[in-house]
Amino acid sequence: MRHRLISKLLFAGTCAVFAAAQGAHAEGTEDASCRTVRFVDIGWTDITSTTALASIVFEGLGYAPRTTVASVPISLAGLKSKQIDVSLGYWWPVQQKAVEPFLESKSIQKLEPPNLSGAKATLAVPSYAYDAGIKTFADIAKHRDELGGTIYGIEPGSSANAKIQKMIDTNQFGLGGFKLVQSSEAGMLVTVERAIREKKPVVFLGWEPHPMNIQMKINYLSGGDEVFGPNYGEARVYTLTNTDFLTRCPNAGKLVSNLRFTTDLENRLMEPVMKKERPAEAAKAYLKKNPQVLDAWLAGVKTVDGKDGLPAVRQYLGL
Repeated sequence: MRHRLISKLLFAGTCAVFAAAQGAHAEGTEDASCRTVRFVDIGWTDITSTTALASIVFEGLGYAPRTTVASVPISLAGLKSKQIDVSLGYWWPVQQKAVEPFLESKSIQKLEPPNLSGAKATLAVPSYAYDAGIKTFADIAKHRDELGGTIYGIEPGSSANAKIQKMIDTNQFGLGGFKLVQSSEAGMLVTVERAIREKKPVVFLGWEPHPMNIQMKINYLSGGDEVFGPNYGEARVYTLTNTDFLTRCPNAGKLVSNLRFTTDLENRLMEPVMKKERPAEAAKAYLKKNPQVLDAWLAGVKTVDGKDGLPAVRQYLGL
């Protein structure tokens, strides 16, 4: 009888502990290891900027985010080996060939929907050149003389430059005989800014997100779908995690899953970062000026000690 009573008490105690653990998990309580959220930054300014934003929010919740800068292949290997928790930088379709094998083998996880939609990369012109008639790829050749038979690209070896050169080599859109000028991103932009000051027409590779979209009045050319892809070379950016992050760290995972950015947000945040302001300081300044973005990001998110996340982050930012 005594043995049965002890067994019942032990069983009841075990059930109580299990129930408490389940309840804690449901409330978002996490393992202590989750306090260090391990990001990877692939070194692109937009990803540096969004990773800084996410890190500041995590700090406000009491976490200790850590960022490792690594190339795309190394970042994917880190996610697979669980040495990295989160990457905000899967650019589709640019990185698709590199990322797909990891997704197909289920060795990393891609979150849906993307954290950024509406990105693009294709040929662009200043707005006054667009208004003067250079509105499509087919219009470029009609203005050969004013353009000096020149299209400005970025650094040698880029896939975008290769697409432009192929158009020239195959006389696509009548571009045979045009010259592709390859230089650094900064060098190209200096050339475009000079042309704008002088009100001269110029055709160049443009993309968004990038501060050029708020620093200059530009228009993207239509008609280049078969070269750069539909919707002006549309791209999307996805969040990647290691395979157990969302279940092991449900509260941190909730914030990561909530993160959504816009091209305008990134255009504006990248501007100070590209002028060498520390990403963390630029991120704090952006959040102080635009605190409304926190509402959706922190929906259902708690601090590390279980308090409401939104007021904690607002207090951390001095709002």
